[in-house]
Amino acid sequence: MTVNYNAGNMLRNCIRSAADQVGEIIVVDNASSDQSLANLNTQDESQGAVRIIRNPRNLGFAAACNIGAKAAKGSYLLFLNPDCELNPNAIQAMLDVFHEYAEVGMVGGLLIGPDGTEQGGGRRAIPTPWRSFVRAFGLSRFEQRWPKLFFDFYLHKQPLPVHPIEMEAISGACMLVKREAVEDVGLWDEGYFLHCEDLDWCMRFRQRGWKILFAPDARIVHHKGVCGRARPIFVEWHKHKGMMRFYRKFFSHQYPGPLMWLVGAGIGLRFCMLAVYFTGCHIVHRLGLSNG
Repeated sequence: MTVNYNAGNMLRNCIRSAADQVGEIIVVDNASSDQSLANLNTQDESQGAVRIIRNPRNLGFAAACNIGAKAAKGSYLLFLNPDCELNPNAIQAMLDVFHEYAEVGMVGGLLIGPDGTEQGGGRRAIPTPWRSFVRAFGLSRFEQRWPKLFFDFYLHKQPLPVHPIEMEAISGACMLVKREAVEDVGLWDEGYFLHCEDLDWCMRFRQRGWKILFAPDARIVHHKGVCGRARPIFVEWHKHKGMMRFYRKFFSHQYPGPLMWLVGAGIGLRFCMLAVYFTGCHIVHRLGLSNG
């Protein structure tokens, strides 16, 4: 299933890449205003190859995923962003992991950009408040000397494993999950609107004893950020809001109150800086158009 919000032609390309690899295709549309749904082959929907669920408004990613999960019928549920394209046999490579390893509840693949290089986020550790601090201030450059202290939670710069390997977290851009595990863990947390809901789910899967594996042979081309380019401040607001919810939900009992306050202040400051940056870029762009 895929959650669509103004993905343009990417939605059609995504569905075409998955059509021969999955048993059913469900598109949950969050009130898109572009031509992404119109670009689909109307016969696909009428013949049952694609089922489209149209939400009257943008409910957010997690809520739309839950709608799709409830509508799906399979024993395995694939959550795939509309800006992703599956390589041939990507799904089979992930399914093989479930068959080969016990207690696996979730499998992710190798996210690569259009240039063929691996993207960050496809395989990662949980970004605890300390790890996020290390990454935000570039302290991961000390990782070789003090690997446990200055650990970068993004793992894409490490050598690519030859075989499937257990991870703390994978990306919500492409997740294949076992329905049995979902019934045990529960659906996505709809308290998140956009971003960090995948980390939340990974945390909850592991808390319930389900393993998360990364399958390097399952390759997915990810045209990252297509759906959010037109509204960067909106995306960043919900990303930072999600980060704060994630930290409070899972780490408030591990960190003293003053430190959590500093974490919150840091998140707020980072958002303000990005908002100023994007606003400035927008003004420059508008001035450039006016002068042109």
